[in-house]
Amino acid sequence: MQTTATRGRRGVTGRPKTGKPNPIDVHVGSRVRLRRTLLGMSQEKLGEAIGLTFQQVQKYERGANRIGASRLFDLSRVLDVPVSFFFDDMPEEPGVVITAMNGGLDDDKPGSGYEPDPMAKRETLELVRAYYRITDPSVRKRLFELTKAVANAGTLEAAD
Repeated sequence: MQTTATRGRRGVTGRPKTGKPNPIDVHVGSRVRLRRTLLGMSQEKLGEAIGLTFQQVQKYERGANRIGASRLFDLSRVLDVPVSFFFDDMPEEPGVVITAMNGGLDDDKPGSGYEPDPMAKRETLELVRAYYRITDPSVRKRLFELTKAVANAGTLEAAD
């Protein structure tokens, strides 16, 4: 059996012990949170569906705990997405991470040059949920067209 002294600064997995979550775990966790929030599902409901406590779901979403393959498969079924969804939009360099809405690495501090993914912002998720609560498809389509027009007008003003 290895002791801490013989292992040095690396854990059993061979990864350096830095105290920070692995950037890939943070990204996968942020994708879990994104999908759960888009579905309007609470951490508690997701935990119940896969046999975990909401605290464990929180740890997964922050990237503090790594999600194993079988658990990732369970999450994909409950959240109705393919397993590949959790790895979508992953940066080329694993050290540069799209962080979760209110967690993640220190890259989202002002002045760091980091811009958070707008799809991971709470405002975006609330807007999408509110949009899909509009039951009349024609009203929803008109709101969609209005939003695009306002965004395009802002782009045109910026170009002038």
